Amino acid sequence: MLMFDSLNRRMLPPYGCDWVVAPNFARLAARAVTFDRCYVASMPCMPARRELHTGRVNFLHRAWGPLEPFDDSCPALLHGAGVHTHLASDHYHYWEDGGATYHTRYSTWELGRGQEGDPWKGDVGDPPVPEHLGGRVGRVGRQDWANRRHLDREEAMPQAVTLAQGLEFLDANSRQDRWFLHLETFDPHEPFFTQPAWRALYPRDPSVPLFDWPDYGPVRETPAQVLECRRAYAALVSMCDATLGRVLDAMDRLDLWKDTMLIVNTDHGFLLGEHDSWAKCVQPFWDEVAHTPLFVWDPRAGVRGERRDALVQTIDLAPTLLEYFGVARPPDMQGVGLRDTLARGTPVREAGLFGIFGGHANVTDGRWVYMRSAATPDNTPLFNYTLMPTHMRGFFGPEELRAAELAAPFRFTKGLRTLRTPGGAWVNPRATGTLLYDLEADPGQARPVRDAAAERRMTDHLVRLMRENDAPAEQFERLGLS
Repeated sequence: MLMFDSLNRRMLPPYGCDWVVAPNFARLAARAVTFDRCYVASMPCMPARRELHTGRVNFLHRAWGPLEPFDDSCPALLHGAGVHTHLASDHYHYWEDGGATYHTRYSTWELGRGQEGDPWKGDVGDPPVPEHLGGRVGRVGRQDWANRRHLDREEAMPQAVTLAQGLEFLDANSRQDRWFLHLETFDPHEPFFTQPAWRALYPRDPSVPLFDWPDYGPVRETPAQVLECRRAYAALVSMCDATLGRVLDAMDRLDLWKDTMLIVNTDHGFLLGEHDSWAKCVQPFWDEVAHTPLFVWDPRAGVRGERRDALVQTIDLAPTLLEYFGVARPPDMQGVGLRDTLARGTPVREAGLFGIFGGHANVTDGRWVYMRSAATPDNTPLFNYTLMPTHMRGFFGPEELRAAELAAPFRFTKGLRTLRTPGGAWVNPRATGTLLYDLEADPGQARPVRDAAAERRMTDHLVRLMRENDAPAEQFERLGLS
């Protein structure tokens, strides 16, 4: 599995983009099945990876955090069944408090350093931050500029280091049986930093200063700055495309197509000025973020160069991997193995649930997208349920834990009671309210519609899926659902 981070499907040639240089994604589409209706479930990075392991939606029960003691982990299940699982990644959140239980589920693992604010290089003095960025650079940005001075050539880039690690694993083990390589790069996540050769693929306006790291929020920059940022992102996508090409070359060179599944995916997309917004998490999950690219080659089916319109989600990847190796799917997994969908286009689900903790609760049937806002002014009640009380980069504070109480077990906690602590959201979804879109009539989601019958139908889907997820009772209250 080759996994990218923040890869916007609308920037890829197989999904209609005609200006980003990415020939290997077109090459991949000719060798695999391209999914046209793949959606996220839990957002952002670590919640997405939790469902990559567990095959179930988790955003209604807690925010960003590690795997829990009661979670089923696909790599661990494979390892227990005699499959050697290996992670090669430069996604530095794996090595923080809020992600520290993921990489240790693999048989072996290694990492490349230096992405974003990875606390890698110690620079006590002031790093060479461009003057025009001024006060926009905080602690994470300062660390990024300390790291950048050591990423001065292609082979030093974290993505290149990670790729080399993955190719080394393939070269060493391609003749063996029962292994799974998870090759994952943090790119094209912001900052959109790459080498000059890739940036040279796209014209630059010399009057526009460097701008490769937008803030999460509304666009406040000029159209020229927006274009500069989009081109910086495109350059990083082109670098990702070259990495993909080297993986495809390895598949050719090692004759892996005959017996090796290949999955190419991402955790979520990224807003590059669409809807007058940057990034993710602080606005509704429009299609640029929630609707993701997915390519799969399954040698059992042998289907290549075809597309599938079945509605699939990230939660389907763990069951697909377990199914491929003949390992039983645990009862708590909600996802569906994609073997029949790849072979014959068999539908997977009628509707899919997705969102972020404390944000809109979203549901799609592949045509309609319904984004349910909070019904209460203060977006409460909202609680985390966890036995691993950590945030992204630290523990829950004493005040949070003083308010903790033991909650009754959920169906998926294997009889364990969890800590119930007050939770908070990135933003209150009432800022934009409840939204309904018809993607068939409005694929750009420019015009939310009022359609009482469609809203009732999508609300029914939402309530049903929340019940199937064993969502906490207060989530129904927060969203104004019975």
